[in-house]
Amino acid sequence: MKKKLITLLFVFTVINVFAQISIIAEPEKNNPAAAEVLPLSDALAYKSIKPVAKIPLYENGILIYDYDGNLFSYDLDSETIVWTVKAADAHTPMCGNKITLHDGVVYVPFINGEIFAVDNQDGSVFWKARIGDSKDQIILKDQIPVISNGKLYVTAQNQTIYALNLKDGSLAWKYKLDVVNNDIPVLSFGNKVFTPSGPNFYSFDAATGKVLNQKSLDQNMSGKPVTDGENVFVASDKDMLFALSLDKLDVLWQFKIEENQNNIRERIFCKDNKVYFGTQGTTGSSIYAVDSKTGAQIWKTDFKEDSIEYMTELDDNIWGYTRKGKLFQLDLNGEMLFETKLTTMPISNLEFPVGDSLYYYCDAGLIQYELEGKDENVMYMRTSILDTIYSAYVKIIR
Repeated sequence: MKKKLITLLFVFTVINVFAQISIIAEPEKNNPAAAEVLPLSDALAYKSIKPVAKIPLYENGILIYDYDGNLFSYDLDSETIVWTVKAADAHTPMCGNKITLHDGVVYVPFINGEIFAVDNQDGSVFWKARIGDSKDQIILKDQIPVISNGKLYVTAQNQTIYALNLKDGSLAWKYKLDVVNNDIPVLSFGNKVFTPSGPNFYSFDAATGKVLNQKSLDQNMSGKPVTDGENVFVASDKDMLFALSLDKLDVLWQFKIEENQNNIRERIFCKDNKVYFGTQGTTGSSIYAVDSKTGAQIWKTDFKEDSIEYMTELDDNIWGYTRKGKLFQLDLNGEMLFETKLTTMPISNLEFPVGDSLYYYCDAGLIQYELEGKDENVMYMRTSILDTIYSAYVKIIR
């Protein structure tokens, strides 16, 4: 009787910690690794509110994950907020993550460990999940929900990778990683999931969470894994880019970037048998293109006395901005096509609507930048500015 009472008290404690989310996740029976008892700090609770369904897209709207940690949908025609969702008990006003829009459902991770599945039309919630039990620590950081195989994948600061069932937010599997501070999104390709953790790089079976391979490298990994369909590429936190085989994670080649440059992180993508990546540095930075088969450098474009903050690829062009507020456009041969000095400093990604403009978020709000006239138009203005700003994220609903 005493053992049963203690067990019940433990379950009620977890439920109360999670506030409204009241179901303790039961791992899938076909995954022995997930069936082990989870410590409270690793536990995942969830609440399914209504069945997930494919939702039509809201017309001419943009999702704004504001730097205060609130996510809202903004109508670009009426310039009004349509709906807002926020974490239940995050004490730190901080965005810190990104969102994924899939079949009209918005999947948003909050820094306190909560993950919501939200209707893009009206902001109603399909399900809520909660990792861990902390209200005042950062559990999820720099994550974008990766969705494939009917699951959502994230890595958490409690040293764990999680796979959630997309239908209701329940736990499919989890795996304890080597180090804390896992703040790089995973790569999902085919039936595998790849993620770095400290000096180790893993591949998992996407369905069960079984470890397929583990490779120990010379440096700690801090770059987002990407693939060209044949190999996988991951950068260290120092000066190295590694090419690994998809099947066994054998090191095929490694590329050393210039001295005093590092921190590739998420500034990397593959296209047409090439790997493109941008660095940061105290005295300057560069964008590189290397052959994905051999690791041979094809070209390099330098940004002297400036550091690349963000880069992305669109229609065979590389767009980005630097720490000093330079907006730039390169072609895939490294030729500079456009550059200008912004008066408002972006703190988010760049989004490209149809037409000759782009969107980004700054400390004052949402900016529409007209490329031809080089005009910075404020589409949404915040009423206040926080003292400390980490990041924001914007996504056109389409």
